[in-house]
Amino acid sequence: MDEQETSVPTTISADQRQWAMFAHLSAIVGGLLTGHFGGVGCVLGPLIIWAVKKDTMPFVADQAKEALNFNISVGIVLFVLLLLTIGTLGIGIILTGPAMLVVGVAALVFVIIAAVKANEGVAYRYPFTLRLIK
Repeated sequence: MDEQETSVPTTISADQRQWAMFAHLSAIVGGLLTGHFGGVGCVLGPLIIWAVKKDTMPFVADQAKEALNFNISVGIVLFVLLLLTIGTLGIGIILTGPAMLVVGVAALVFVIIAAVKANEGVAYRYPFTLRLIK
């Protein structure tokens, strides 16, 4: 008997999984709308979803908080890199520019991974994240 890939049964509804996925992906949409990743736009989507769904959908609230914390952390890192660039009168862009690019690409990859996991019903935890919103 061939064993097929089996999915783990989950008690999280499809609706909750979908909203949790939206909480993660809304950061990308916010980044596209505001023109850069790590800014205010990346925080608004997860914040709105968390505020609206926190009392009715616990899985969504958890994942929206996780997305919110991650995007705040990314914003802080990018802001510090910007300050370093300004502080060196632009010369630091030689190092901070590539660092900003790496942070942005890594953040995009982690958001996509989180969205896929949330849609599978898995509570994803971002690495390197300050958990400011509890």
